[in-house]
Parts: sequence; C-alpha cells; structure tokens
Amino acid sequence: MAELDGPRLQPQSGRAHQLVVLLHGYGADGNDLIDIGRAWQGLLPDAAFVSPHAPRPCGQAPTGREWFPLTMRDPHERWNGCLEAAPGLNAFLDAELARHNLPGSALALVGFSQGTMMSLHVGLRRAVEPAAIVGYSGMLVVPENVDPDKFADEIVSRPPVLLVHGDQDQLIPVQALMHAAQGLSALDVPVEWHVSPGIGHGIDQEGLRHGGEFLARAFRTQK
Repeated sequence: MAELDGPRLQPQSGRAHQLVVLLHGYGADGNDLIDIGRAWQGLLPDAAFVSPHAPRPCGQAPTGREWFPLTMRDPHERWNGCLEAAPGLNAFLDAELARHNLPGSALALVGFSQGTMMSLHVGLRRAVEPAAIVGYSGMLVVPENVDPDKFADEIVSRPPVLLVHGDQDQLIPVQALMHAAQGLSALDVPVEWHVSPGIGHGIDQEGLRHGGEFLARAFRTQK
C-alpha cells in the first residue's frame, strides 16, 4: 500500500493546534484543494492543512488520481472502493496527527466529490471522534441491500457534519445532499447543509465561507 503525501500549509500562528485534511475529487490531486487552506487560514490560524494525493492513478484522467475506480457499471464499486482506500487514509491521518503531536479530536476532514465519500466513510468510523467533517458536492456511501442496524453499528464517531452542494450539479445531483443529510440524521450524526444556487460540480465563495466558519465554530467548542 503506497504511503500518501501531498502539499501542506503550516499554521499562521506558528504552532498547530488543529489539523485540517483536504481530500480531493476523482481525477484531481492534492494541489486541487490546498488553496482552500490558504483561504481559511485567517479563520483557522492555529490549523495545519494537508491535501494528500489519492493513492491510485486515475483511470480516466492521465495526470490525476483517484481514491478508487469509478466505472458506473458496478453498483457496489463506491462501497468496495471506500473499504479498500480507508486503511491507507487512516494510516495517513494517524501519521499527520503524530507529526503535529495532536490528538485525534483535533482532526477535521474536508472532502470534495469522491473526497467527500472518503471523508464521511472514514470520519464516522474513527476510534477518536474528529472535530468536524465538511463535504462538498459528494454523497454518503451506503452498501446495497445492507441491514440498517449492521450499518449503524459501524458508526462509532458522530462529529458535526456540514454538506454543501450546487443546485446545478449534473455529475452528482443535489438530491445526493438530501439523501446524505437524511442518512446522517438517522444515524444521530448532527448535520447542517447549504445549497449554492446556480453552481454546478464545484465550490463557490459562499460555500467556501460556510465551510470555514463551520470549522472555526467546531474547533472553538473544543477549547
């Protein structure tokens, strides 16, 4: 299993008290999201940011990466892909927390698209509850034909979650936000959401602002 790595930003204050991990979407790499960290540094001066490159070369983008393949031919591929990619991501999260000498509760996960799928899958199963999860333009991955009680038993962490989605997203329709919000609520995970009008599969300034302010509030509650 290849070790993950990617661009990092040191905290503005000089010493990390929080760690924000940015997980990119299918066909991109860590450089795609690290600018979110730059945009949020004023709100989160004590946070270190890292945006790891996904472990696999993307099957449909010659210079991009993927957390798992997407063929759209197998109804189980998202679930199986999350299961396969989770151990490597968890090892990276543990290593980054150790790098900054931080507890698991100082972690926030931020994902875009496929990165949101990974953020929710891994974040809700961390032994130590993260501070927060922010998911842009993604979905909650649930296995087909699973016993709901068995699925619920896997959820050991219930951090606050913010979901943000464009109402003109044609790649992952905005209905995925509604399904995810309902699914998280059914699991007793506190969830907020924001729909960006006129926005496709991307992040606008309003969605960016909501995400940064959400993380700032979540970290403040821990102090």
